[in-house]
Amino acid sequence: MPVTPELRAKILRYYHAEKWPTGTIARQLKVHHGTVERVLRQAGLPRIGTVRASNIDAYLPFVLETLKKFPDLRASRLYAMVTVRGYQGGPDHFRHLIAQHRPRPLPEAYLRLVTLIGEQAQIDWGHFGHLQIGKAKRPLMAFVAVLSWSRRIFLRFSLDARMESFLRGHVQAFQSWGGVPRILLYDNLKSAVLERQGDAIRFSPALLDFAAHYHFEPRPVAVARGNEKGRVERAIRYIRDNFFAARTFTDLDDLNAQADAWINGTASDRACPQDKTMTVAQAFFPGGATPSAIACQPLSGGRACGGQGRKTPHVRFDLNDYSVPHTHVRKTLTVLADTKTVRILDAQTVVAIHARSYDKGQQIEIESHIKDLVERKAAAHAQRGMNRLQQAVPASVELLTQAAAKGEHLGAITAALLRLLDRYGADQVQTAVLNALQRKVPHPNAVRLALEAQRQAQQAPAPVVVQLSENVRLRDAVIHPHPLKNYDQLNNTDSQPETSRGDNDGSQK
Repeated sequence: MPVTPELRAKILRYYHAEKWPTGTIARQLKVHHGTVERVLRQAGLPRIGTVRASNIDAYLPFVLETLKKFPDLRASRLYAMVTVRGYQGGPDHFRHLIAQHRPRPLPEAYLRLVTLIGEQAQIDWGHFGHLQIGKAKRPLMAFVAVLSWSRRIFLRFSLDARMESFLRGHVQAFQSWGGVPRILLYDNLKSAVLERQGDAIRFSPALLDFAAHYHFEPRPVAVARGNEKGRVERAIRYIRDNFFAARTFTDLDDLNAQADAWINGTASDRACPQDKTMTVAQAFFPGGATPSAIACQPLSGGRACGGQGRKTPHVRFDLNDYSVPHTHVRKTLTVLADTKTVRILDAQTVVAIHARSYDKGQQIEIESHIKDLVERKAAAHAQRGMNRLQQAVPASVELLTQAAAKGEHLGAITAALLRLLDRYGADQVQTAVLNALQRKVPHPNAVRLALEAQRQAQQAPAPVVVQLSENVRLRDAVIHPHPLKNYDQLNNTDSQPETSRGDNDGSQK
């Protein structure tokens, strides 16, 4: 049972002042005698009563030596080891005895970390659930940076925790602070530390290039030492409780605008932990000076990735398709994206700029890209028609040339001649075209009149136009004709005499 302060005080008073034995104390207070003995031992008194011999006594030196080498070894494993050596006791009693002899680790003491003004900032990500944008479920991540001395917070929400968002958060924090701290302290984030073996650390190359540009030292905290970055951890908890709880917003821009107002208002008006006589805002500008002495030109950044052109004039990026000119189909392109725009480059040439979409499965298109492709396909279709007409009716080349000289629409003339070619055949159309050229009328109507004159002269029937379905399945369907004998049976039934049919009814006339 739990020992309350009141119970502990009673046990010690009855034992020292009233001289009650442990059995009497346990009986009067209605507790187990082991509870009384435990309280007295914790008070520094020696073990009370006669110590009886135990089965574990012979194995206790082995157990203590093993626990000295392996302090975290489980009691079940120790029990198996002493059982092999002849121990006869039960596992539950053995576990109880081992708990009394297991060495207790000493609590670790920590020094209060004190930094100079503008010397250090701590960086971390915070996860704040998800946002549903159309069909896409995006994580809502918060980039949090805290100046270690003044506790000035910078907060920026984004829809991912990728490297470009990580570096963009740095740039925005530097701009908000008006400078760059000399040391930036990180947890062992994948965005910062790629690999770590003891003191050997391999930083992200992108972070090292970024640090070289802004002249700061990236420094990771020790493994399992959360106290070294406790300021940013407490800041994230403060953001959850004081800012984000029960917060409503329309979109990401609205949320970040509210975060800026909170940073400059409530978060800056709280007392500075380093000096309670000042607020965070006053500590951030001691004597009117910014906390950072280093400043440099912003580094343009954004997500850069390669994209392989597809059959359609689109490039896939972040769950959506963005259009490109049809001349760049199947080319290897580069995509540069920030929070607002997506730029698609062919080497150093920008071929398309789109507004970024955070939805899923969308096609973001520029109208001219699709229009150019449609016009090109139409021109190619017309060219294929001209090639077919030229092969079947060589005289059509001269007719189209003369029609072009008169400003006629060549596409319409080609389509009309192809229809006549399907009805009358190549030889008939070739003769009709020569007739139209001889009459100096380069037009499909003249060719049609010549074809009709030829048909009437040959007393041939009018050509039948077969309209095929546009559905490929219907055009390729196999039609099974009915056997003709079925029709003969119907004819025979209709020609039967009345008497025969009456016989079937069982009646006689």
